[in-house]
Amino acid sequence: MTSPSIPVATLGAPRIGPRRELKTALESFWAGKITEAELLERAAALRVATWARQKAHGATVLPSNDFSLYDHVLDTSVMVGAIPEIYGWGGGVAPLSVAFAMARGAEGETEAACGHAHGAGAPAQEMTKWFDTNYHYMVPEFRPGQRFQVASHKPIEQYLEAKALGYETRPVLLGPVTFLKLGKTKEPGFDPLDLLPSLLPTYMHILRRLNASGAEWVQIDEPCLVLDLDDRTRDALRQAYGTFAQTLPNLKVMLTTYFGALGDNLDLALSLPVAGLHVDLVRAPEQLEAVAAKAPRGLVLSLGVIDGRNVWRADLPKLADRLRAVVAKRGADHVQIAPSCSLLHVPVDLEQETALDPDVKSWLAFFVQKVEELAALATFLSGDKTAAAPAFEASARAAAARKASPKVHNAAVAARLASVTESMARRKSAFAARAETQRRRFDLPRFPTTTIGSFPQTGDVRKARSAHARGALDDAAYETFLRAETERAVRWQEEIGLDVLVHGEFERNDMVQYFGEQLSGFAFTEHAWVQSYGSRCVRPPILFGDVSREKPMTVGWWRYAQSLTKKPMKAMLTGPVTILNWSFVRDDVPRSDACRQIALAIRDEVLDLEKAGAAMIQIDEAALREGLPLRRGEWDRYLGWAVECFRICASAVADATQIHTHMCYSEFNDIIAAIALMDADVISIETSRSKMELLEAFRSYRYPNQIGPGVYDIHSPRVPTPEEMRDLIALARQRLDDAQIWINPDCGLKTRGWAEVKPALANMVAAARQVRASAA
Repeated sequence: MTSPSIPVATLGAPRIGPRRELKTALESFWAGKITEAELLERAAALRVATWARQKAHGATVLPSNDFSLYDHVLDTSVMVGAIPEIYGWGGGVAPLSVAFAMARGAEGETEAACGHAHGAGAPAQEMTKWFDTNYHYMVPEFRPGQRFQVASHKPIEQYLEAKALGYETRPVLLGPVTFLKLGKTKEPGFDPLDLLPSLLPTYMHILRRLNASGAEWVQIDEPCLVLDLDDRTRDALRQAYGTFAQTLPNLKVMLTTYFGALGDNLDLALSLPVAGLHVDLVRAPEQLEAVAAKAPRGLVLSLGVIDGRNVWRADLPKLADRLRAVVAKRGADHVQIAPSCSLLHVPVDLEQETALDPDVKSWLAFFVQKVEELAALATFLSGDKTAAAPAFEASARAAAARKASPKVHNAAVAARLASVTESMARRKSAFAARAETQRRRFDLPRFPTTTIGSFPQTGDVRKARSAHARGALDDAAYETFLRAETERAVRWQEEIGLDVLVHGEFERNDMVQYFGEQLSGFAFTEHAWVQSYGSRCVRPPILFGDVSREKPMTVGWWRYAQSLTKKPMKAMLTGPVTILNWSFVRDDVPRSDACRQIALAIRDEVLDLEKAGAAMIQIDEAALREGLPLRRGEWDRYLGWAVECFRICASAVADATQIHTHMCYSEFNDIIAAIALMDADVISIETSRSKMELLEAFRSYRYPNQIGPGVYDIHSPRVPTPEEMRDLIALARQRLDDAQIWINPDCGLKTRGWAEVKPALANMVAAARQVRASAA
């Protein structure tokens, strides 16, 4: 008798399509080139292809409602009617325009509401990182007494869409407790969990409709279960799932956790009245034994054993050895094989990478290959070892080859890493002394203005880069083009009156890829895109081996840009922690060791820039907080080596050389001491969407160094007025001393167009001048 097959679940799939079809469709719609109906038609085609792809490669539990046109948290806000008044929704089904206004802002005259500032149009909602990933979500907004109502039936519509095509799917919902904990409120002391009783009826409505439509199982994601939880949150989880079980006893819930261990929440998770529990056994492999030992006999365990966040091929024989006993004990009908989390975070198909080094390619697995790995593992554990043998043999060969490859290991890098000393991570003088030296050197006005680094990567820039890459534009012609773009940017910055200039980074494809391409140990892909937010996709480098720098990477372009102006020209680098966190990192060495290798390479670049005459050097650490472990007990270790790596980069320069850094969306309160220990002379941060709230951490800590709080939201196409930015500067002045404040946008301007950037930056300079005049 053939053993019953173990189900293979994917939890979620990439949304963007193999060729970024979603990006193309969205941007065409926003540009008015296609209609809403055409956008929805293209989105439906992507969903159909994704379901078919999963089934063809061996998945048996397919998800629905994992697709989103922008962000699944935003979709949840719309679904339950958590739509601030400023976006003009009057009840009923919310149109797509409302969701896009929440995500991107909207033009037109509006009045301030729900904590948003006055100005032309509706600002976008705040955006921040999804747990410790590089995916961004739109932050829900809550208020005391808020009432919810169903404003979207998307989960039901996409379930029925799949069913009509012959796919029985398991709909995916973001859990109500995690949803509330991800949100924010303007009311001090208000806990969004107070809203759970009024939120649950909207979930019950959706779940009833799904059940009535034929859904036997629903996947409800509660990643908050891997966090440090207080009693209030624990009670909220009991209330939510008790309500679901009591009201809909025939609907089976797969409670899904990921990004870490359940830890002290294990007993809570196992006590909830659900039919299944998914656990992340990649981030927390050690929890398998405890989960298997404590799980009730009738509970279906979904074992997240294939890495849903990285691209390395699994060692299938090793995994099978670990799982064999659990499967034998529980039986195939009470076990599912799955990735650690949704496969949203990995590229679509490795087979598109025809130019990748064959050795490196043999060590990798993208979405399609991970589904195949899951299927092979399930086949083996179901008892059909013969059918699984080819996949297992290939997996074992790849693991052995990677471990022994000279492409991975470099003795010189290991020796240099061993020679790092504490003194290499210390500036020569304290900040106060450096600040005075730098004040005399630069003689800048109060509230100096600058930008974060990049300027718009226009169609002409992308076209020239593409032509150069395929050999249609030779090196000399490409450099001539880039020099002309750089000179235009420098002249325009001088024209509007910026105090500290940047060269625009037109030669750079990406702030991480550009450096990785010039460092050993990195591999690059052609089509391995993943979604960052909305239509924004990134192609992370693959860090597969030891890292070193062969030659200067940025000195030539900085020297050229500085030759065009007498104003200070910042040199722009990406910091080691950000390069690490925004790459697919190797899993065969500690992350801290890989980061120190990168830090030493960037240190060499900093010293070469200073030797060439660079007086201001910006080392962006946009992703420093992103890598923070989800459990507080693990923070100190991470922050210790992360800060050390930044200081290794920055600390060899003279006092008169000003070190800048930039950080993207972050809640700084919990890590302000670590930020202070970085000891950058100037830090720029994203604060416009939070209306300067993020500066509270710097005020309460009495942060001594200089700060550039962003006054221009670059993630929205809106052009803020001088008055709007002046009001934000006024809010910053309430929290910081005038001598600390720099004026700058939230982030780099690569993704915006010149039609937005030019008036916005001109308005920013005007706002700074108005503040200087009023403060005189």
